[in-house]
Amino acid sequence: MTVKAPSGYAAIVTAAGRGTRAGGEPKQWRDLAGRSVLARSLEAFAGFERVVLVVHPDDMARAIADFAGGVTIVTGGDTRAASVMAGLEALEGQATHVLIHDGARPLVSDVVIQGVIDALQAGAQAAAPALPVSDALWNGADGAVIGTTSRNGLFRAQTPQGFALGQISKAHRLHPDDAADDVELALKAGIPVAITPGSEDNLKITFPADFARAERILGGAMDIRLGNGYDVHAFGPGNHVWLCGIQIAHEAGLVGHSDADVGMHALTDAIYGALAEGDIGRHFPPSDPQWKGADSAIFLRHAADLARERGFTFGNADVTLICEAPKIGPHAQAMQARLAEIMGVDATRISVKATTSERLGFTGRREGIAAIATAALMKA
Repeated sequence: MTVKAPSGYAAIVTAAGRGTRAGGEPKQWRDLAGRSVLARSLEAFAGFERVVLVVHPDDMARAIADFAGGVTIVTGGDTRAASVMAGLEALEGQATHVLIHDGARPLVSDVVIQGVIDALQAGAQAAAPALPVSDALWNGADGAVIGTTSRNGLFRAQTPQGFALGQISKAHRLHPDDAADDVELALKAGIPVAITPGSEDNLKITFPADFARAERILGGAMDIRLGNGYDVHAFGPGNHVWLCGIQIAHEAGLVGHSDADVGMHALTDAIYGALAEGDIGRHFPPSDPQWKGADSAIFLRHAADLARERGFTFGNADVTLICEAPKIGPHAQAMQARLAEIMGVDATRISVKATTSERLGFTGRREGIAAIATAALMKA
């Protein structure tokens, strides 16, 4: 539920920086679980009568295309302080109080915003959220610890930071040099600042790893894929079968274009299915003579590599072989190890088991072997 700000309260969202440490395009414009970081930051202030968005000159056209109509868009300056000043000037005469928020904090909660508003309404001249420092603090040089610093009374600053509009505008004019945040300028101007509760989730996107953390906090960003595979091969001439990469002596062989490894084929199709990539036949057509008698490890390895190229890791894979003979139990552990080796995963993520069809159907009549498989892929 979006905070409904009191009458006279406005917000400034700063997004004029370049954010190069996060890699790629400026971090505020990058995608975060389907929407830009900046879009998520602005959404938190949808309940304010006036919102001013401060952007870099190079981003003005994009900002107008994405946000025009809902917010006032102004061009920022060379420093953060200059950008905030541009936003304050756009609000002159239109608000009594302002909350200034960093556009790279897309997960600010209603509780954090409401806490700042409540402090201002209770009489604070300025208020800002923060978290007490809980870790030990060291002084370091050249990769070594050279001393310690007490954490008593230290806080990690967050935004939005709230002020009476006239006071913070005056503070910016008195101290036009850049500052870490607006609280620093308020203190220079003699304005007392109340500390309100911050949130661990109210992180500032700074480094590439912060995007993954933010997606985990959002909760819907985990991409989980499930795929199923099913395959059948008939018995034919021969004295052995290949099952899940293991050769097993048997009174007959399995008939197929490749080595007819029914278990590996089912698992390969399960991975392709999770990726919406069809089946083995799409990638290795049986009409192509080069795959005649091929080792099915080629197919499984291709599917596993394709999953990794798409950014997925394996949650688990489960293969069930359906047959009256040969006996699978004595070979299940070796099959598990071989599949894990081919896929490049830990063997604890692979399951191989078997069942009979109680002598019903083609498997019950010992005419062939069937296999079903499920693969779970995950991407954070």
